[in-house]
Amino acid sequence: MISQIASPALLVKDTVSMTLTDQIHDFGKRARAAARQLRQCTTAQKNDGLRAMADELVAAQEELLAANASDVAQGQDAGLSAAMLDRLTLNPKRIVAMADGVRQVAELPDPVGEIIRDWTRPNGLRIQKVRVPIGVVGIIYESRPNVTADAAVLCAKTGNATILRGGRESIASNVAIAAALARGGARAGLPVDAIQLIPTTDREAVRVMCEMDQYMDCIVPRGGKGLIETVVQHARMPVIKHYDGICILYVDAAADLGMTESIVLNAKCQRPGVCNAIETVVVQASVAEQFFATTGRALIEKGVQLRCDERALPLAKPMAGLGTRPADEAVVAAKPEDFRTEFLDLILAVKMVDSLDAAVEHIETNGSHHSDGIITADAAKAERFLAEVDSATVYWNASTRFTDGGEFGFGAEIGISTDKLHARGPMALEELTTYKYVLRGTGQVRA
Repeated sequence: MISQIASPALLVKDTVSMTLTDQIHDFGKRARAAARQLRQCTTAQKNDGLRAMADELVAAQEELLAANASDVAQGQDAGLSAAMLDRLTLNPKRIVAMADGVRQVAELPDPVGEIIRDWTRPNGLRIQKVRVPIGVVGIIYESRPNVTADAAVLCAKTGNATILRGGRESIASNVAIAAALARGGARAGLPVDAIQLIPTTDREAVRVMCEMDQYMDCIVPRGGKGLIETVVQHARMPVIKHYDGICILYVDAAADLGMTESIVLNAKCQRPGVCNAIETVVVQASVAEQFFATTGRALIEKGVQLRCDERALPLAKPMAGLGTRPADEAVVAAKPEDFRTEFLDLILAVKMVDSLDAAVEHIETNGSHHSDGIITADAAKAERFLAEVDSATVYWNASTRFTDGGEFGFGAEIGISTDKLHARGPMALEELTTYKYVLRGTGQVRA
């Protein structure tokens, strides 16, 4: 596997001996065999393998930097934005941070083997519900190179083999990182095929992976809506995903306005291009004027464009000239689709409502069930909101930016799920397991 992962040239459509499909199926066969071996590894063995992977990442620094330089040069030629280039770029500090992240996963509790429930039937038959690895996990992603390490080590920690397929912009970096991880794990005794990366950006590879249900148990797409829709369309195995991050905050009449300003600015402006940033604020009408005089003004001063419904528009307009945008662009009338859009930019839709019921109705109708919150000093209203809003994560008096595996104390994550089966919210170690029932008897037979 190491030799195959080391060169993207070994996986191309015009290979004489094997088609693209045959080659990816070979990855699947080897991953299935590796998963059976991993399932037998102890926690100590897996942790030793992760630490060896971290050491290998540091030892392979020159190799990783050279591969990454190639990706960055191609990205510059392709006209990637400065922000995208920064996300793509590796340097010695980031490689050390990547390795430290692997070591941190090694220190986390291993969920595999956990007894979820244990009971004995009247006939003496003992039944245990035990957490076990999923098996083979496919991960398709369009993101920065460190996702390769995050995804691979989380799977290895939970006894899962993984087949990775990264994006075009970081292909050389991904290949080098995956090769280093495989070398380190193998040196410590983990199956050499536990981590495999498909070293091609041919879109046909995605379709082949999605149809490979005889080898893969689930698939996780991490990227834009187009990628996720493609995976869902073709997948023959369970898909764990989220389409959009249309996160919404409701500002209640009993909200503390100082707290509101702090939370809303953080949730919108800290990193507007991520899935847990808010895209809509719903404001209770009785506090709307004070909201715009404080939080609305601060948003505009930060360069945020407010797209307001017809009730909110006249309250926001007086602040329109205070920011970096021209006044006629800083505050505009919202269109219906603005309340169902993931802007991933300094743009915020604003709606006024008369009640908590109306706010919940708006969130349930227009949101993406990712991360939604209420700002209020009224505990009864807050508990109603937390109970009635059916989202993966719900907040009371806090920024939605905390929807993240690291912030939840899970270590790294492989994505956020808005599904209800089997994983929801930040997907980390526990979500990379399933369970089986183990029954121990003394000769019992059914009457």
